[in-house]
Amino acid sequence: MTSRPHLPQAPQPAADADASTNGGTQPDRRRFLRVAAAAGSAYLFSSLGHPGAWAAGSDAPEKKEVKIGFIPLTDCASVVMASVLGLDEKYGVKIVPSKEANWATIRDKLVNGENDFSHILYGQLVGLQVGIGGPQTNVASVMTLNRNGQGISLSKKIAEAGATDLVSLVALMKQQPREYTFAQTFPTGTHAMWLYYWLGSAGVNPMKDVKVITVPPPQMVANARVGNMDGFSVGEPWNQRGILDGVSVHAASSQDVWKDHPEKVLGTTAAFADANPNTCRAVAAAIIEAGRWIDASDANKEKMAETIAARSYVNTDKSAIIDRILGKYDNGLGKKWNDPDHMKFYDDGQVNYPYLSDASWFLTQHKRWGLLDAHPDYEGVAKAVNRIELYKQAATAAGAPVPGSDLRSSTLMDGKVWDGSDPKAYADSFDVKA
Repeated sequence: MTSRPHLPQAPQPAADADASTNGGTQPDRRRFLRVAAAAGSAYLFSSLGHPGAWAAGSDAPEKKEVKIGFIPLTDCASVVMASVLGLDEKYGVKIVPSKEANWATIRDKLVNGENDFSHILYGQLVGLQVGIGGPQTNVASVMTLNRNGQGISLSKKIAEAGATDLVSLVALMKQQPREYTFAQTFPTGTHAMWLYYWLGSAGVNPMKDVKVITVPPPQMVANARVGNMDGFSVGEPWNQRGILDGVSVHAASSQDVWKDHPEKVLGTTAAFADANPNTCRAVAAAIIEAGRWIDASDANKEKMAETIAARSYVNTDKSAIIDRILGKYDNGLGKKWNDPDHMKFYDDGQVNYPYLSDASWFLTQHKRWGLLDAHPDYEGVAKAVNRIELYKQAATAAGAPVPGSDLRSSTLMDGKVWDGSDPKAYADSFDVKA
């Protein structure tokens, strides 16, 4: 069955009662710092290598208070912690996290200016620049927020039939032919691309051989529970939540598809970035420091997990968050392992750089799967979206290193090497495509 996703709108499946998208009161910063100190993990501004506020004279942010839209996922953590820890105040801004229901809402509130920035899927933001997944909008990525740590899960029902990984899934699909349904979170987004690449590597065409639906991350487990899909691709903690609830099993991690892949970015509109460069630098610097704090110790990860588990943010149990942020994985079937390539927010400064090759990779996949009818100007789009100079200035303010190149090289799960040098040839090189 051919199932090209409908791009403009994300459908609204039944809501998960355990995943409210209502707002709520943010934890008080002073109370958080008192608790952290009492727990032996006190946070000191000086420990992050910046002596004081970076907000004077011509460097002063143009806008002092900014709203950042986020989806209830573990990887919203650096945005949330920049606010909770008061790192934003160091740079003369106040970050107000705004909890949103789904990626379509994230898009709409960013495009219409209701939110100043968004924790947004990399592929989704790049897609807007070329007019797919929403109205064509000139957008900007100030930094990459995180890498790795997403997942592909299979329903407990088909796991019991023998499908627990890609090889056994393909075998089951051949032995028991029918319409298999898989969910992702937004048609141009990262979770769709990880799912499609994973299936495509085994000769399964996601545009022709299976049915693909769109489900918002917080509603994924509820939809899996009532049997709406055979598998799904989503960010944490929803894969682990599915395991804890006995709904699904772990089939693959996104780092199995592409080790050290980019995931969410700090997105805004080009108009906002052009009018408020100091604000962009200040917000990015605060989030860089927050990511560094999270990655610095297991104690900090524990405190982060406790914080973002609250109803105001992810609204789940800390137990659904903490293991995978520590690299402790299990597949829901008795297998346990430690994954050194778990979700990272800073990783000694390697995570946050807005590589041009990262942006153009998503465009190659959009072309591969027929979301783009023709090859775009890969380099031109990447340069327009990724505000590299703004990032470098923010990194300097936060004391973070920057790489020597705007391109990087990676080998993906099928052995193909992506280095950004010839995106057109790369996009055309796949045997399985739309």
